[in-house]
Amino acid sequence: MPAGAWLLLAILSEVIGTVGLKQSEGFSKPGWIAVIALAYGAAFFMLAQALRTMPVGTAYAVWSGIGTAAIALIGVVFLGQKLDAGALAGIGLIIAGVLTINLLSSTGH
Repeated sequence: MPAGAWLLLAILSEVIGTVGLKQSEGFSKPGWIAVIALAYGAAFFMLAQALRTMPVGTAYAVWSGIGTAAIALIGVVFLGQKLDAGALAGIGLIIAGVLTINLLSSTGH
């Protein structure tokens, strides 16, 4: 499987784990603990697979950028959280940075 596919699956798993952390309410809901452990375990396994052929700096920038934006959007859409102008601008800059790395930088490939 291509490194980019591994990375996207890793990001998806990490996002699931992070949503699970929120839903667990400080680990007070035991059913979420298994979801969190499996999701984070899968995320790191898949990130390790991506890192076999992808530069670590690029992978981590994409991982953190897309993951941050995804969690913020999930928070708004599903968890009733609000984003102010500063948060929206920051998310926009994160997305712009990820796009710049992947489209304009030779280290992104």
